Amino acid sequence: MTGAPPKLSWRERFTAFRATLLLFAVAVIISLPALRGSGRDLGYLENLRRFASQFFPPDLSVTPQVLSALGETIQIAVMATVIAVLIALPLAAAGSQTVAPKWLNIGTRMVLNVIRTLPSLIWALVAVAVVGPNPLAGVIGLTFYSIGYLGKFFSDAFESVDTSVSNGLRSLGADPVQAFQYGMLPQLKPLVMSHALWMLEYNIRSAAIIGYVGAGGIGLLLHTYQEFGQWDRFATVLLFILILVTTLDFFGEWLRGKIVRTDQKIT
Repeated sequence: MTGAPPKLSWRERFTAFRATLLLFAVAVIISLPALRGSGRDLGYLENLRRFASQFFPPDLSVTPQVLSALGETIQIAVMATVIAVLIALPLAAAGSQTVAPKWLNIGTRMVLNVIRTLPSLIWALVAVAVVGPNPLAGVIGLTFYSIGYLGKFFSDAFESVDTSVSNGLRSLGADPVQAFQYGMLPQLKPLVMSHALWMLEYNIRSAAIIGYVGAGGIGLLLHTYQEFGQWDRFATVLLFILILVTTLDFFGEWLRGKIVRTDQKIT
């Protein structure tokens, strides 16, 4: 018969996880005033019901205009995502502690933090001020915004992979490119693809918003329909965005599965 387990002091029981929960609980309590309304009985549910009723049924007569604007939105999102991936990958390597020296990590992460500080709408406003109100402004704005997040995601992916394989290849005489190609890339591919597809999906939604400031895409239609109170047409735009994002989500899941299965067969 074993004795009772030793009693832990409160310092030993107060783990980082519990400390985080405590801080979060304190933050929630401090933030409760944000739930304070106007104090008047405005009939929230009735207001919501009346407003939502204006969205149904969607006005499908504007489908040709919506599809044309949606096509431009996809173009903006695709170009922004591709350019951001190409720039974010080397930045992520520079910001990864397992790849680059510490002085380079700190500088790169600071740059990525600065980029992430500005939301996509602000980047779009800056781009519109530079190149004018056109789809190029949307590409530039979303590219900068995407670099900030993809750089962070890719950097975390670099640090999460097992480097023992690449280190072993280096010890056997492989050059750095070969060690990366055969030691790290198979582990990185599903993560990079997953993050890139998520960013593409996010950029499609963001491209629908930055159009409000003249950066092209379907946001211009959303802004027009909102200004004239044409909520049934507004609902049509949202419906097509939902279909597109859902399709992209299923495609991304299928593609990630194919990549993982292919890598497993190779290894």
